Amino acid sequence: MATGSVTVNHLNLIQGGFPEIERQFLYIGVAGNADYNGKVLQIGADTDLDELLGASASDLKTQIEAARVNGGQNWTCSAVPIATGGVWGDDLATALNTAMEQNTRVESAIYCPPASTAAHVNAAYAEAMGVLGTYQRFITIGLTVSGIDAATETWADYIARITPVVDSVAGNRVYVVPQLHGNNIGVLAGRLCNRAASIADSPMRVNTGPLIALGDAPVDMNGAPLTMAHLNAMDQARFSVPQWYPDYPGTYWADCNLLDVPGGDYQVIENMRVLDYLARRVRLLAIARVADRKLNNTPASIEFNKTYFMRPLREASKAIKFAGIPFPAMIMPPGTDDIAFNWPTRTEVEIYIQAQPYNCPKKITVNLMLDLSGEVS
Repeated sequence: MATGSVTVNHLNLIQGGFPEIERQFLYIGVAGNADYNGKVLQIGADTDLDELLGASASDLKTQIEAARVNGGQNWTCSAVPIATGGVWGDDLATALNTAMEQNTRVESAIYCPPASTAAHVNAAYAEAMGVLGTYQRFITIGLTVSGIDAATETWADYIARITPVVDSVAGNRVYVVPQLHGNNIGVLAGRLCNRAASIADSPMRVNTGPLIALGDAPVDMNGAPLTMAHLNAMDQARFSVPQWYPDYPGTYWADCNLLDVPGGDYQVIENMRVLDYLARRVRLLAIARVADRKLNNTPASIEFNKTYFMRPLREASKAIKFAGIPFPAMIMPPGTDDIAFNWPTRTEVEIYIQAQPYNCPKKITVNLMLDLSGEVS
């Protein structure tokens, strides 16, 4: 004998949207107002920075102002003011950990106080990897080196002084910006957050527009101006610097160089940003599959889960053509061979996924020639 019963369950197929962490930056530095030291602040385009960070000038306020004006529409950021003094890095690491403990999810952290040794840069890389290990959050860290001392340094002296800061470092989650104009890292950070460009675009992209509100052009002790020769030397040393083009108005940016090893896949920030974008989303999909027998080693399950795990890549590969103009997506459309599953044991699975970015010209050579083969009439 039995009694009838009906049970209705809501099944969660994990088809909803993902949180957007991209274009969210965290700024850490000294502010003119000590009331908020050590606290995580949320800042938007309409925030009164004088009230929050102090009416007087400060490094943190200067960089955020530059980021805001270059960030374009719907720009927001987080900030943690810190006190002056102390060993370089102690307050910075504490502030970063405070933000992480309060679930501040950001794509990149900007350390405003200038680094002066390779040990500082290595410490920042260790902190980025610590965030990944502890919180499984994929972040990069932007550092600065001080600008030229116009009273005592020539440009040769300056480049010789800053080069050892990055020369021996291997840290593909760190980029270093010379504060040549006083607010360079804020300008770069804002440009990276500008929604007029994709996260797959280099900040070198000229069509994004010129840099806005870059500080005064620097000179050395002899009054010699900054030139593209100096900037090329810094770029070759793996610093991230602005640039310009003769007879083309405006100042732009060069590559945002990460401190990857020679030949590494992550020597420029756009490569890391795309992979981090995908990693954040694939991770959430993987968590939802823990101990779910819909993922098993049968052919039907493997095919089903290939589609499931490739969803972030499909979304990142949606291009459009409008008015005859192609607008590429972040990556090329994925194929069936771009994902594979391996089962080391009955309860462990390894998933391999690859993404292919588009080619993008950073050096363009145009060859012109004459056609003199026409007959004389």
